[in-house]
Amino acid sequence: MIRRIAFALLATASIPMILHAPAAHAVAAPASLIQMDHISVQVIGKGSPVILIPGLSSPRAVWDGVAPELAKTHTVYLVQVNGFGGDAPGANLGQAILPGMVADLHRLVTEQRIAGAAVVGHSMGGLLALMLAQAHPGDVGRALIVDALPFVGSAFVPGSTVATVKPQAEAMRAQMAGLYGKPLPEAVGQAIARQNALKPASQAQVAAWMAKADMRVSGQALFEDMQVDLRPQLKDIVTPVTVIVPWSPERGGETVTLDFYKREYAGTAKLALTGVGDSGHFVMLDQPDAFRAALTAWLAG
Repeated sequence: MIRRIAFALLATASIPMILHAPAAHAVAAPASLIQMDHISVQVIGKGSPVILIPGLSSPRAVWDGVAPELAKTHTVYLVQVNGFGGDAPGANLGQAILPGMVADLHRLVTEQRIAGAAVVGHSMGGLLALMLAQAHPGDVGRALIVDALPFVGSAFVPGSTVATVKPQAEAMRAQMAGLYGKPLPEAVGQAIARQNALKPASQAQVAAWMAKADMRVSGQALFEDMQVDLRPQLKDIVTPVTVIVPWSPERGGETVTLDFYKREYAGTAKLALTGVGDSGHFVMLDQPDAFRAALTAWLAG
């Protein structure tokens, strides 16, 4: 069980079409926090808009290493999924969580009048950025995808399909939901951390974040990730897409890793890949300077 959960959190897939979701009306809360059905958004800084979306089970604090500096020249929209970071799950206890989050993001762009924003997403956040760009091309001026795949099944078993990974997806959802209301077992937290980060300090931070996530939400979101394959729709995404790809000898090395991502993103109209060495999934923790440099160069490009 531990290995399944840990490996499951390594990457995310993407949904090939946006399902209709109920309207979610944004309500402004104190301290520049916008609360919505599926997400909340903290707004800081002033300037051209940048939306930062964290990954599965991660809080908005994943961007602490870059957000304050960005806020000097940009209006930064720090997204957090309801149910992560200790927040109440809200509408995320239901199904169709990912389409609901995309609907909230679209409403955010519309109501804040920030069409064409730069959107940065890590892991599941990268999935959401791709989904938003596909469903509402005008919302996303360009997308920076930090270690996310258009179909997570490829990371489990090469050649797998949505159908073949469904039993595993259902089992993982049940296993994760079964952790709700209990302290996250130390062995589980450590296994997840080791699979997602290389450095001890990074691993400790990942484990702490995982312990505060509502595992019912994490399990359902992961299940939805694993049940979709965006690769056939990549050709329809006209937004420029840059993918930050962490690599290490443990992950197969630079050439092998970058070639794998090139194959998975084949057909993307405007694609660039940026490799970051000696890093696990949480690039911003394992290699903060390299990540900051890549983000800065992308925004300036």
